[in-house]
Amino acid sequence: MSITIRLAERADVAAVAEWNAAMAWETEHKRLDPDVLTRGVSAVFDEPRRGFYLVAEHEGRAAGCLLVTYEWSDWRNGDLWWIQSVYVTPDARRSGVFRAMYADVTQRAKANGAVGLRLYVETENARAQRTYHELGMEQCHYFMYEQML
Repeated sequence: MSITIRLAERADVAAVAEWNAAMAWETEHKRLDPDVLTRGVSAVFDEPRRGFYLVAEHEGRAAGCLLVTYEWSDWRNGDLWWIQSVYVTPDARRSGVFRAMYADVTQRAKANGAVGLRLYVETENARAQRTYHELGMEQCHYFMYEQML
């Protein structure tokens, strides 16, 4: 089993947008506007300050991705890296693809002086929660609130 992780390139925009749409449907039964989604993925490449995508390749085929964005923490005087838009293709799930992407993000974060990693997970997604716990992540004591504008 061969898993490689690489920085996404602009040529990956269509695949990343497709995977984000699939993830939104699988986790929230939400249909995303394909044009808005494609522009949103492209915007990360237009402005690197927004973050970056990683793409996982499993046995020579693109098998998933994730997005890293940044949050400044004045309490810690450093950046927290947020892992978002995680998707692994159904045929590659439970084969170590996410673990390989997580290891890569961890290494990059340490090398760039980040003070921590964060992500959010659907409250019903027990399998993902177990995976994150097994990787050494801890459940936070915060609720997430939002107001879309």
